[in-house]
Amino acid sequence: MNLILQALHDIPAAQVEHLAALSQSARVEQVAAHVFRLSAASPHDDIVGYCFANRIDFGFVPATRRIENFGLLVMDMDSTLISIECIDEIADMQGIKPQVAEITEAAMRGEIDFSESLKRRVALLAGLDEGALAQVYNERLRLNPGAEIMLAALRQQGIKTLLVSGGFTLFTERLKNQLGLDFAHSNTLEIANGKLTGKVLGNIVDAQGKADWLHKTREALGLRPEQVIAMGDGANDLKMMAAAGLSIAYHAKPVVQKQASHALNFVGLDGLLPLLG
Repeated sequence: MNLILQALHDIPAAQVEHLAALSQSARVEQVAAHVFRLSAASPHDDIVGYCFANRIDFGFVPATRRIENFGLLVMDMDSTLISIECIDEIADMQGIKPQVAEITEAAMRGEIDFSESLKRRVALLAGLDEGALAQVYNERLRLNPGAEIMLAALRQQGIKTLLVSGGFTLFTERLKNQLGLDFAHSNTLEIANGKLTGKVLGNIVDAQGKADWLHKTREALGLRPEQVIAMGDGANDLKMMAAAGLSIAYHAKPVVQKQASHALNFVGLDGLLPLLG
């Protein structure tokens, strides 16, 4: 295994040396700014706590792993590809962000069924002018750091991208077009006379829905499960992450970090790239 270390800051040589000693690494290389590869490394119980205390993201990566082995990245949208929870910002237009955000947080921690939580949150938006959605996109939506670097590198390797979200089509379709993503699937809000009705049309893209879209897209592309990467932050991402050969918890809830192949807590989305070999 190779032990990959990465951070937003320069990692002091003493910290790299300490982790090399803990992992009994045979060789240390700096492979990019703020990124080190420790070859022939072994796990040690102290690595997790030491890295977290020093704001270093780490991952044990098979030495045989190569980026060209992958063919599809499946991403969550809210708090993964982008920095906001769209529904919370829409609710802010109604002056009810705290009530909606509380339900969102409980759903992401896995305390409330996602479909039920979405219905409850959308119901609170009834009567809101549909223009509020575009306003949130234009004024509040921001990509998470490293998003464009990550996507450009994957595109160069021919890796397809699927954005699958429990959010809404206005956001996913615009992001798909803006970023050149290959596929996008999400929920459709019912709108009547220019106002949100408080209902969602069709089947809700919940945890199972995300996993289903991963399976459908993977099969359409003729890929094996081990060729798929899934990235998310909340409990409703766990099923799709379990269906992928490699899963990434991005600044995620503890329940997600525990079940992911790797966790990125400090670096941006481009932190995925060193983990691909």
